[in-house]
Amino acid sequence: MTSHAAALDRALASLDIRAENARRSSLGAGERLSVPRGEATLVFVRSGEITGDIGESLGCAVDAPSGQAATLRGRRTLLAGDAFVSLGCAGLVLTSQSGAEVTVISAELARTAWSGSLPGVVFVSDFAHVEPAAAALASHLGPSGVGSHAVRSGDGVICRIMVRTVLLAAIRAWATDTAVWPPRAEDPFLDRVAAAIAADPGHAWTTEEMAGLAAMSRSVFAERFRAAFGRSPGGYVTDARMHRAKEMLETGESVTEVSRALGYASDEGFRRAFRRVAGVAPSEWRATARPTASSRR
Repeated sequence: MTSHAAALDRALASLDIRAENARRSSLGAGERLSVPRGEATLVFVRSGEITGDIGESLGCAVDAPSGQAATLRGRRTLLAGDAFVSLGCAGLVLTSQSGAEVTVISAELARTAWSGSLPGVVFVSDFAHVEPAAAALASHLGPSGVGSHAVRSGDGVICRIMVRTVLLAAIRAWATDTAVWPPRAEDPFLDRVAAAIAADPGHAWTTEEMAGLAAMSRSVFAERFRAAFGRSPGGYVTDARMHRAKEMLETGESVTEVSRALGYASDEGFRRAFRRVAGVAPSEWRATARPTASSRR
């Protein structure tokens, strides 16, 4: 474990979260949700989508299934099953373009010597897939009717669990280095698989096929691959596809061309996958990235 990751572990252990409450909110198309400064806030997306823009502040984006994390500035979109945490370092606004149903958990966070090691804002993709029990609880937290009490019995305990669980997901991945592509395992058998995926990310890779390339059984391969790369074989394939997608979009290829080349059954499926990783739609990435790519020629 790196010293940074160890510091984050200590930060989590020292967190003192209290005075919690939860509410369920419905956002219409174009409506906004304000996240206040000075208190910890967790937002769980039950349905729809929301987008947050943290500007030049430093945050963390975590893909929960793969355990991959990256530092984040600017805008990020969350879909159903995703979660967001602000430690209250700055106020910000979340906006839904098409409408969303969310659970909002507010808590008072006592600052400690270690809390500064935590990212001020954490966006966690596919939280519900990795923590289904916590996500199910979050979906039912808080009053839903007009005039209901602000806090229901047991909400406080569940709020603490939710905040800690999402922060733990970030801590597990926060020290991951994503700057080098493709990552290397220093294992010739696993590196052979990684190279094959990078060379043809649009192929319909199965765990059995990848295990065969590594000359391992399916179970041994999956275990060794996750230990070496910090993510599942399927998560690695997704990473490779998104890396190639960004390159192709920067050269001006259309969303449909990129989607087909990378093996997606529909443009919409590709758009959702890309937006989860990049925080913007593929067309928007293409429009903003092309001038940068052209300037390097």
